[in-house]
Amino acid sequence: MMKGTLVERIRNQADIFVIAGPCSAESHAQVSSITTNIVATNKVNMLRAGIWKPRTHPNSFEGLGLKALPWLVKAGSLLEVPTCTEVANKTHVEAALKAGVDALWIGARTTVNPFAVQDIADALKGTKTPILIKNPINPDLELWLGAFERFNNAGLEDLTAIHRGFSIYNHVKYRNVPSWEIPIAFKEKRSDVPMICDPSHITGNRNLLLEVSQYAMDLNFDGLMIETHPSPDKALSDAKQQVNANDLDALLSKLVLRQPNFSQDVATMIDEIRSKVSVLDDELFNLLSDRMQLSEEVGILKRENKITILQQEHWSSLISKRLNQSEEYHLTPQFVRTLMDAIHQESIRHQTRIMNPKTSKSS
Repeated sequence: MMKGTLVERIRNQADIFVIAGPCSAESHAQVSSITTNIVATNKVNMLRAGIWKPRTHPNSFEGLGLKALPWLVKAGSLLEVPTCTEVANKTHVEAALKAGVDALWIGARTTVNPFAVQDIADALKGTKTPILIKNPINPDLELWLGAFERFNNAGLEDLTAIHRGFSIYNHVKYRNVPSWEIPIAFKEKRSDVPMICDPSHITGNRNLLLEVSQYAMDLNFDGLMIETHPSPDKALSDAKQQVNANDLDALLSKLVLRQPNFSQDVATMIDEIRSKVSVLDDELFNLLSDRMQLSEEVGILKRENKITILQQEHWSSLISKRLNQSEEYHLTPQFVRTLMDAIHQESIRHQTRIMNPKTSKSS
């Protein structure tokens, strides 16, 4: 079905690489219907469907298994669209490849388990199967990178990353918080790997799909994986985050696609501003260095007077003051909180080194 590697197809895509299809393959008619509709938009590059679904509760719909594989493969073949599905063990791998599925993805609940990832990698040795690897459910960059290393060590090179957010209890907005700094850090480590965003699992809410998809495009992601269903509200799994084909088409039409490259004139203007930013950054780090020297002076006084490092009342007062001033700084309260926490932890590290010179280390 696919000509060339999946990585090549994604990299050579003129705009964005779109993977769409239902969360779960529920019936032959459902898979055929949504495939026909989404391919008709001429914006979808790969068809997805869940065959085996890892669910939190055992009484939830866990997919139809083997009998659903031919529906996915046939739909992709008839419409000349490559297919992909999730696998979680060796048995899934063997069944999916035997049925003719073009690419496999590793889900977040599997990526978190190195033993499971290794078993799947071993089962794929000797093949050139394209593999898409979702981030683990917890925000662990090294665990995500380690999964790619396991597949590389098994001789698989056609690898793509999928960012689907990270689990958090009862978040006010997202089903899985995006924590964009982690996929950015991943791209720094593995610039050879394309990055696809899965806004469906990040948001858990179809009304937020455009916002998150646009954010991913602004961060120069290579594509999107969006769950699409002929009747989303009737879906047997993840109904709230799925859209129909018309809504998918509308979402993709609204995206503003920007380029990472720019003209020499614009580059010159940006460089001038960046030079000013660099000067300010130098000042910031010099100020932070001076601040830590003062923290060490406080540490000496605390050591001499047997005072605890953490002064909760002072810290609570300080953080409250800065948060109340966040609007004056034109900064979000979240950023102010994160910055102050980082400064506070570094200050504690300096004071610990002063107060416990025989036992503390620079880590």
